[in-house]
Amino acid sequence: MSKRGYHHGNLKQALVDAALNLIEEKGPTGFTLSEAAKSAGVTPAAVYRHFEGREDLIAEIALQGYAIFADVMEYAYDKGQPSALASFEATGRAYLAFARKYPGHYIAMFESGISMQRTPELFTLASRAHGIMEKAAVELSKHIPADKRPPSQMFAAHIWAMSHGVVELFARGSPGTKSPFPPEDLLETGILIYLRGLGLLPEDE
Repeated sequence: MSKRGYHHGNLKQALVDAALNLIEEKGPTGFTLSEAAKSAGVTPAAVYRHFEGREDLIAEIALQGYAIFADVMEYAYDKGQPSALASFEATGRAYLAFARKYPGHYIAMFESGISMQRTPELFTLASRAHGIMEKAAVELSKHIPADKRPPSQMFAAHIWAMSHGVVELFARGSPGTKSPFPPEDLLETGILIYLRGLGLLPEDE
């Protein structure tokens, strides 16, 4: 991957871009601020103009990631309308697509240990992204009899967990975890089985 260098007037983003490369290569705890500074082409002291430490830098990456993620999820949900089922399935696929296209952001968001509540802005963006999938679950669960309907948050969490599991095991090229099936197919069939179990799809569909 080509090195992203510092451009005058954009030090903060240059450090973010450098850290994204390092996160993808070494994980969220596998690099130092000095390495990020060196990769960005600045002195280690320059980092502290914008970030107090590595966690602050990773939190900024997570913040930017959640902004992209929320937009991706919202677009997927809207594209599936007016079908509640299509919107629900689309949000699951959007999760997988985001993880593939933005691996550094994904790791910062979900694997770095950074709390969603670290800052009000981060919490707001993360809640927006989570809320879109929950909204899709609410709309779809309206078709389930009230006495058999799981809470919408649980409904959404099941699909979130399934999507996250497919990403972690098969969608990011982890050594020794290659699946004989495309990750997209694994996720789609898993969602279909789950929805059939709730009575939202007929057995022969």
